[in-house]
Amino acid sequence: MRTALTIAGSDSGGGAGIQADLKSFASVGVHGTSVITCVTAQNTRSVDSIFPIPAAEIRKQLRAVLGDFNVRAAKTGMLYSAEIVRVVAGELRGTTFPLVVDPVMVATVGASLEQDDFADALVDRLLGRAALVTPNRLEAERLSGIRITNVESMERAARTIHRLGPKAVLVKGGHMQGPLVDVFYDGRRIQRLRGRRIAKRLHGAGCTLAASTAAYLALGRPLGEAIESARRKVAAGFRESYRAGRGVEIINSHALPE
Repeated sequence: MRTALTIAGSDSGGGAGIQADLKSFASVGVHGTSVITCVTAQNTRSVDSIFPIPAAEIRKQLRAVLGDFNVRAAKTGMLYSAEIVRVVAGELRGTTFPLVVDPVMVATVGASLEQDDFADALVDRLLGRAALVTPNRLEAERLSGIRITNVESMERAARTIHRLGPKAVLVKGGHMQGPLVDVFYDGRRIQRLRGRRIAKRLHGAGCTLAASTAAYLALGRPLGEAIESARRKVAAGFRESYRAGRGVEIINSHALPE
């Protein structure tokens, strides 16, 4: 049994964050370990509060996992503050497994999931450790400083973000208009990864994509193959989404492509 690690916030509504990550790991057949960075009071309609876990406790969680498990891949989600980024980056120093960074900044329901000092710390401390960073349009604009309006500007943003240090960048097109296109750049070539757009506004899609990619990496798949498998898994999750609360639907993180 291969092991993957998620370092992210807890979603009390069960649709995103640690909960979506662990469901994604399990559905792929990977044992999931977790480090909780924040506890949120949220549901499918709103994020009502965010309680950051003290940095010392985050450090202890990381040391407990890394000191016992043979982690084959990891992903980060909601890190929230520069202090948490510094702790995570420090504890991951010296590890060699692939790391997927989902630069979570805003929730689907519109709430901010970061403090003002977060983005700079992410760039300075963690992106250089990433095998892959997976920003959506808004996050890619923040990281690159480029206004994204079409696929060409997604490509420019991907190149700019790559210069910040990650080995590869996947700019997600879910928040764009028109046909679904994600842009992948690994420093050598740009790829436009096309998919079928499903007209739903879902909770947890970004978490599921990053966690599924990490799970497939933990199984030993090459990065490109892991991304394609994860994208197919997310598409299946969209098709099989469900309504559990009174707000947006929740992606089915257990879903697997046919």
